[in-house]
Amino acid sequence: MRYSRVHIKEAAEFIQGKISIQPAVGLILGSGLGVIAEEIQNAVSIDYENIPHFPVSTVEGHAGKLIIGVLNEKPVVVMAGRFHLYEGHEPEKVSFPIRVMKELGVGTILVTNAAGGVNESYDPGDLMVIKDHINLMFKNPLVGPNDPELGLRFPDMSTAYDPELRDLAKQVAREQGFSLREGVYAAVLGPSYETPAEIRMIRTLGGDAVGMSTVPEVIVARHAGIRVLGISCISNMAAGILPQPLSHEEVMETAERVKEKFIGLVKGILDRL
Repeated sequence: MRYSRVHIKEAAEFIQGKISIQPAVGLILGSGLGVIAEEIQNAVSIDYENIPHFPVSTVEGHAGKLIIGVLNEKPVVVMAGRFHLYEGHEPEKVSFPIRVMKELGVGTILVTNAAGGVNESYDPGDLMVIKDHINLMFKNPLVGPNDPELGLRFPDMSTAYDPELRDLAKQVAREQGFSLREGVYAAVLGPSYETPAEIRMIRTLGGDAVGMSTVPEVIVARHAGIRVLGISCISNMAAGILPQPLSHEEVMETAERVKEKFIGLVKGILDRL
């Protein structure tokens, strides 16, 4: 379906009726990274299924809740679990929550994901700040009629991932005693993991990490004028790099192992916004 400003307002007004703050920062939490939601103070939790026009997440490791509250003294709205094209959702539906965040007053989003390491210098457990992406999903949430009140017909994507926010993330990481990787995120449709040949192709194209999310949300965020910071947790090495099969269990185990570093980084970034 095509979402209109009426749909966006209906969802936002439902959420506003449950909360007493105006969130300024949005967080989208990927597989196994929802632990940050436990840190939110004065939290109001709303199941996606109760929000008008919201899709429902079906993936293990995604809680399926919108959580609004305060994190490190910043009013935030957090997606504990996201939506994916491979679940059968259209790109516009996957990215609809970003439209609602904008309506709620969000000006900056931090989007996270679990990703496979394509760059062979990476290790599972590394955190990578995204400097750019390659859309190998070959779908775009802006296809169709454009509402000029929501954004430009042809939005610029040359700095989709805000350079100042990337520098801030790297500075916070250094102060906390570790180095952030910085690389290009390649987004594929999924849900099957990539073949070794596909990983070689992605590496040739300049990809450093690969995953099945993030890009639709980022495109809509930039269309809406929202600043974006993206962080990938390198949860496993991509197909063909190590002599072992890929599994979602490994993704979840790695996210659990790096959760303290991840929480510290997010809080440190929020302190500076």
